[in-house]
Amino acid sequence: MTIRVMLVDDQALLRTGFRMVLAAQPDMEVVAEAGDGVQALEVLRTAQVDVILMDVRMPHLDGVETTRRICEGGQKDGAPKVLILTTFDLDEYAFSALKAGASGFMLKDVPPGELLAAIRAVQSGDAVVAPSTTRRLLDRFTPMLPATSAAPGRPELERLTDREREVLLLVAQGLSNGEIAAKLVLSEATVKTHVGRILTKLSLRDRVQAVVLAYETGLVRAGGGAGA
Repeated sequence: MTIRVMLVDDQALLRTGFRMVLAAQPDMEVVAEAGDGVQALEVLRTAQVDVILMDVRMPHLDGVETTRRICEGGQKDGAPKVLILTTFDLDEYAFSALKAGASGFMLKDVPPGELLAAIRAVQSGDAVVAPSTTRRLLDRFTPMLPATSAAPGRPELERLTDREREVLLLVAQGLSNGEIAAKLVLSEATVKTHVGRILTKLSLRDRVQAVVLAYETGLVRAGGGAGA
């Protein structure tokens, strides 16, 4: 199966570089390009796209709002996945884009092999923000989130079992499935099942969105500790 990729960046030279890397892959094809968010939304009306490589700082309509409009349909079948590309590590725009529904973010100077792996991961439904990066990202930007009351009273979290809440807490602290399995003495497959159920119950796209919700509800505080 060929992964249909769209490039959205206001710098034509960068789009050319990404296109050359992707063109060398037998399982990928660049099917569309756009120089800003307005153009991207227009192109998406007719183009069939699986994964979008999205810049965040663009004229007319930035990558955050563009991502929000693309992802506002939630988990609708056929909706393209968005992978944010940012120039600066821990860019506040990247955090906003994750909240808007992006499946992850990477730096523009990422090695080609990592970019290709990220595209394949996003296409398969995984998030591509590494646990350590998730931890640093949210520790930095949690103060920007609105204040919340104690987590146990939030209806979003009341849908979870005690075990699912425990797994969500560890996901939000930046642990991988393997690390969670070791900590809770479970199989990695069982942890993956729990994560899947958490996403379904909370109507989330991926574990990145789960992490954001855990911080927004106060389940986890900046620094990785449990909330009140």
